[in-house]
Amino acid sequence: MNPQTIHSLLDFWKRDPDTAPNFSAWKTIPARPAQTHPFPDDLPAPLREALSSRGIHQLYSHQFSAWTQARAGKNIVLATGTASGKTLAYNLPVLAAMLSNPEARALYLFPTKALAQDQFSNLQSLQSKINNLKSAIYDGDTPQPHRPSIRKTARIVLSNPDMLHTGILPHHANWSGFFSSLKFIVIDEMHTYRGVFGSHVANVIRRLKRVAAFYGARPQFILASATIGNPKQLAENLIEESVELIDNDGSSRGERHFIIYNPPVTDPALGLRKSSLLESVRLANDLLARDIQSVVFARTRRSVEIILTYLQGETSTSKQVDRHTGGQVNNGTRNTQQESPITNYASRIRGYRSGYLPHQRREIEQGLRDGSVKTVVATNALELGIDIGGLGAAILVGYPGTVASARQQSGRAGRGDASAVSLMVASPNPLDQFLAHHPEYFFGSSPEQALVNPNHLLILLEHLRCAMFELPFQKGEGFGQLSDELVDEYLEFLVENHESHFSNEKYYWMADQYPAANISLRSASPQSVVLQATAEDGRPITIGTVDGESAAWMVHPGAIYMHEAQQYFVQELNLENHVAQLVPVGLDYYTEAQRRSEIQILNEIDSSALPAPETQAQVSGAERSRSAGQKAYGEIQVTTQVVGFKKLRWFTYENLGEEPLDLPPSELQTTGYWLSLSEEIVSHLRDTGNWSNDPNNYGPDWPQLRERVRARDKYLCQVCGAPENTLAGTGGRQHDVHHKTPFRSFASAEQANRLENLTTLCRTCHQKVEQNVRMRSGLAGLGFVLGNLAPLFLMCDTRDLGVHTDPAGAINGQPSIVLYDLVPAGIGFSQKLFEIHDELIQRAFELVSECACEDGCPSCVGPGGENGVGGKAETLAIIKEIL
Repeated sequence: MNPQTIHSLLDFWKRDPDTAPNFSAWKTIPARPAQTHPFPDDLPAPLREALSSRGIHQLYSHQFSAWTQARAGKNIVLATGTASGKTLAYNLPVLAAMLSNPEARALYLFPTKALAQDQFSNLQSLQSKINNLKSAIYDGDTPQPHRPSIRKTARIVLSNPDMLHTGILPHHANWSGFFSSLKFIVIDEMHTYRGVFGSHVANVIRRLKRVAAFYGARPQFILASATIGNPKQLAENLIEESVELIDNDGSSRGERHFIIYNPPVTDPALGLRKSSLLESVRLANDLLARDIQSVVFARTRRSVEIILTYLQGETSTSKQVDRHTGGQVNNGTRNTQQESPITNYASRIRGYRSGYLPHQRREIEQGLRDGSVKTVVATNALELGIDIGGLGAAILVGYPGTVASARQQSGRAGRGDASAVSLMVASPNPLDQFLAHHPEYFFGSSPEQALVNPNHLLILLEHLRCAMFELPFQKGEGFGQLSDELVDEYLEFLVENHESHFSNEKYYWMADQYPAANISLRSASPQSVVLQATAEDGRPITIGTVDGESAAWMVHPGAIYMHEAQQYFVQELNLENHVAQLVPVGLDYYTEAQRRSEIQILNEIDSSALPAPETQAQVSGAERSRSAGQKAYGEIQVTTQVVGFKKLRWFTYENLGEEPLDLPPSELQTTGYWLSLSEEIVSHLRDTGNWSNDPNNYGPDWPQLRERVRARDKYLCQVCGAPENTLAGTGGRQHDVHHKTPFRSFASAEQANRLENLTTLCRTCHQKVEQNVRMRSGLAGLGFVLGNLAPLFLMCDTRDLGVHTDPAGAINGQPSIVLYDLVPAGIGFSQKLFEIHDELIQRAFELVSECACEDGCPSCVGPGGENGVGGKAETLAIIKEIL
């Protein structure tokens, strides 16, 4: 790609009236020269030759530092930028050790199988000059006949934590030769090991070190990470040993542009903006028209498929206008006369996400490297360091959740010395809007800290079971940094639970099965659901998988599932056999699941009263003490059920109808933080007209009035004409009676219930109309803003938290908002929210009060209906009471 192409596009965007006004921030990072060092004197000759044959004649400064520290026997963590040469930095000391000691072995761990495949190719090209050095991949895709040979002869084994957990450590006797000579353990993409996954992996490493010690080995660790705020702390928490940090990035870098793009407001009163998804499609088409290879990062698998459909649809069915020159690019449109140098765009646009089969991913990766794929739409599955060549641009559809992830995704563009541009297209999400209006926070923030808690009780007990299966525990033996007294206490619990047996000062595993098989490192549901369709010849084919937790809302009966922009209709979901049956379709709508949750408090760990503001404690000239409510956190049980789904039309998002579902509920025992309002505060809000959560009281004559209206309308829906079907056994129901002007808009029930304000509607039409005149309450608005702001303080993703609003007080007798960890037993988020309650409420007040909308919008408290009430004033009134 010509470097001038990027600059000409940037110049166009600066002049384009549809684009330039929407840039809320534009940061240019100048090019940086490399800082290099000659090859170290003790670099073995075969490695010098291998590097020279690849055109490498010097090392970057951080590669030289890694060599020096590793050769001194120290554990190291490399924390440098994307494409800075970390792979070479850890390969060199490992290969040098292999050359000097013919018996030495090394284990490389990558978070995904795809990354192991990629790095295996890299390693092979480097070791081609070295005799008798066999490296091999050992993961779930390794053929069974090849495994004995790999265990016996491979000197470098590339694997992942999952395979180490289930396929290597439980069978360590088969690996005795490998473990007894294990000198190095390399952990790449260390920053991915955070939260629940990281806590599991830290325990797998405890087990790995324990098995290695059994065979007399004490391996040295080399870890590599993207830029995060605490690489040294995370590395030491993972391996529980001291680590030397190397972060003096000496790699060269071309000019980089990072732009925050905030879609224009389309309705100032409602605060509605153009769709971030559709604006991203428009910008991606600008890149495509200029033949700039790019990646579009979307936050969810569904968003990937929607963007892919828009891009492929636009490029394959219509003329693509080159907005830079005013000319047209022929995309295969029937009526176009001239040929274009860029043809068949749709085949050059691909998706990349979890659920795609391995051969599809390898094909897409190769297409990016050889240039046959020009645009790839991906989830964060492509965020990791898979070699996809040098892209010219990256578009981030919405803030990815952390500054570290945003930098990692933008780093996929412009590898090497080439110029590159990254755009973050802000969504209406309050967090995105906060960053769009305060870009200094984004650009000035040090990347977040990655946190792990290997001593999380449920996770720890699972891995103590695994470790006991692998090797009996000696009484008084520790586990990682856990004291021997604490380990003995947990092991005694397993004895009492009849899972373990104590004899001759040792704890032995008793059960028949090996425990690792039932423990997933990444998900609460280890079993995935296989997605099956039927080929043209009638045979079943597997098109992908979804994890068990997501199956109910992604592939429920009637769902439209999308894969590589092809729509599939879900005919059946069999949760017992973990399979869903799909058929390919071409429909004008997609589906969105509707979920219902109930919460029960099991144990209140801590609580604190919320004093009302002093300025509001003045009543009739007398000072009195008031409580605004309570904040608390503790153990809760969340019961969630997918109860139905919406059908939404493409492009217009029109609700085409809703259908009920009868799927089994799922239960989650976790920790939650809740904020409850006192009856006194609710009464005050009610008296001032700022409380709309009370149920409507339609008056004593409402049943007779309903019957009268339905009879007047001949029991027909006044929108679609559907008749009532209330005969026994038909599953029918009476039609609804709807207030044309919302009931709450009137001073009395008599005014609201005038016959001319009432009409008969079927359930489906009623739901559509209610959506239009929806009245968002202040409590729901506060829940919306808190749920979206909390991740900013927790350094987590919005998908790590659940939000539940309980205006009726079903949880604890008071109207409440609950934020909870979407992880069994919790991971610590709820306690942190309890501790930072004051700051969280203060930031919520700033966000809502500073928002320019009139009555609530997606960027603050959420929108009401088109002709409804947004709840902004109510939300501010509640916040002021508890601030």
